[in-house]
Amino acid sequence: MINRLLTLLFAGLALGVSTVTPAAECIAPSSPGGGWDFTCRQIGKIMFDLGLVDKPIQVTNMAGAGGGLAYNHVVAERNDDADLIVAASSATTTRLAQNAYAGMTAGQVRFVGAIGADPGVIVVGKDSPFKTLGDMLDAIKANPGSVAFAGGSATGGFDHLKPLMLLQRVGFTDITKVKYISLDNGGDAITQTIGGFTQAMTGDMSEVVGFLKSGDIRVLAVLTEERIPGFESIPTAVEQGVDVVAVNWRGLYIPRGVSDATFDQWAERLRKVAASAEWKQAMVANGLAPFTKVGNDFQNYVDQVVAEVNKLSKDLGVIQ
Repeated sequence: MINRLLTLLFAGLALGVSTVTPAAECIAPSSPGGGWDFTCRQIGKIMFDLGLVDKPIQVTNMAGAGGGLAYNHVVAERNDDADLIVAASSATTTRLAQNAYAGMTAGQVRFVGAIGADPGVIVVGKDSPFKTLGDMLDAIKANPGSVAFAGGSATGGFDHLKPLMLLQRVGFTDITKVKYISLDNGGDAITQTIGGFTQAMTGDMSEVVGFLKSGDIRVLAVLTEERIPGFESIPTAVEQGVDVVAVNWRGLYIPRGVSDATFDQWAERLRKVAASAEWKQAMVANGLAPFTKVGNDFQNYVDQVVAEVNKLSKDLGVIQ
């Protein structure tokens, strides 16, 4: 009888443990502060506030190798963890495309979605002879060395790649002849363009808003699918006939080994965050524009961007 009671007791304890729902975890591949940390904390908070998860999402900061430490951790140790999400951005896919994560590939995780972005822009000084994006691209095609771009990323980084993507769309392939000046940040890049030391600046919308409002610059194109709320006078590259969307998106990936049902569940949670008033307020407060691609639509977008960045990086000699 005693043995039977002990057996039932242990079975009950085991059942109790198995029914406890663990708190989900969001890894921010950086120290506290910055974009990845913001993504985890803000999206996680809204998911809990909206009742999409039962418990507050735990945030773990895992800085190292520009996101590579966290990526390797997920692939090697957490491949089937259904309660894990990881903050990601355009920097994540650029580094994967350039093999910066020591052999890791974009196919080793599942990209759930992006729900906000800092839009890419192509900027000129207020007195520039270029009135449209087409004017600039035509000038480069005719004389590749005539336009120098300033940007805040390293050679081969995302700022450098933006104008090259545009040029490839209009049939220009000799991209090594396009001049790019790498500076420490977007502020330095825009200053170079205003001063006339470069003919254009390639960067993000958040870097140029102040200069746009002061009248020191003109934005020839914003690299989003639709015009940016509050800046409706600025045309997109797409509507000017150049099909390029290049934004610094904020989003999530999850382990590759989870089920399709888990992928769909996180995608639906992210869709509901994107539609919420709380997220719209967070975007305004942090200078983000709407950019909602979730589920398989986003995975397809990531696959396309990774392939394009990989090819451009090889053409530039950034990678072999």
